[in-house]
Amino acid sequence: MILGTPRRRSRIALCIPLIGCLNGDFGRVRQSLVIDDIHGWVGREALARNGIPESEFRLTDEERLLRDLAYPLIEPPYDRQRWFAVLSEYGLSQIFLERWYSFDPGDYAEELLTQETRSASTLYVRLTDDIRNDIVRIGPFADIARRVLDLDAKREKSLAFVSVLSPEELLDARRRMIENKLIIGWVHRSLLDRAKAYHFTLERLVISTPSGLAVEAERQWTLLKTRIAQVQLVPAPPIAAVVRK
Repeated sequence: MILGTPRRRSRIALCIPLIGCLNGDFGRVRQSLVIDDIHGWVGREALARNGIPESEFRLTDEERLLRDLAYPLIEPPYDRQRWFAVLSEYGLSQIFLERWYSFDPGDYAEELLTQETRSASTLYVRLTDDIRNDIVRIGPFADIARRVLDLDAKREKSLAFVSVLSPEELLDARRRMIENKLIIGWVHRSLLDRAKAYHFTLERLVISTPSGLAVEAERQWTLLKTRIAQVQLVPAPPIAAVVRK
């Protein structure tokens, strides 16, 4: 887990008492407090995982939105209930947990099934809500992902017509295009892992505490599987050897 410099940690400590005030409706970050590139680390982490240097180019509005919408589909649902969730939304914590890159279905099941509740119905409702939240988020992410990929395709074609293009500019352009693809691929893999986790958990619930609520959870899970196909937009692995130089 990365907590950053002492100054950053002090900022986190000061913010903790204010977490309740920072949230907007439905746990969203208040728009007035959002700053640019708060989720820029998503791309940097994707590149670092593949040994690719960062691009020096600034993010476009579309690329920035891509990272903002990718973040909640990468962060496991149970971590959105933790103390650092709001801080991560603001980009203050720079927290990255290893399980965010490789989602274990058993982790979600353990987190949900070990909750102290008076009724098993609460667990079914929580599971169904987590699935629905992902379904709602997929559409906007898929839309911006297609937009970014389209702009990158145009950028790739334009490289051949730039009158004076330095090697550094060429590498920066290609690194950014690969970074965008890596993020889209990361989200797709994350969603596949989440779908496995949800179904694994539902099976455990049905075995331990049968309920008619399982029907709705299963229906939402089936819909999620259909929606996931919307973000299968890049081949795996989308990495070009040229940017490793």
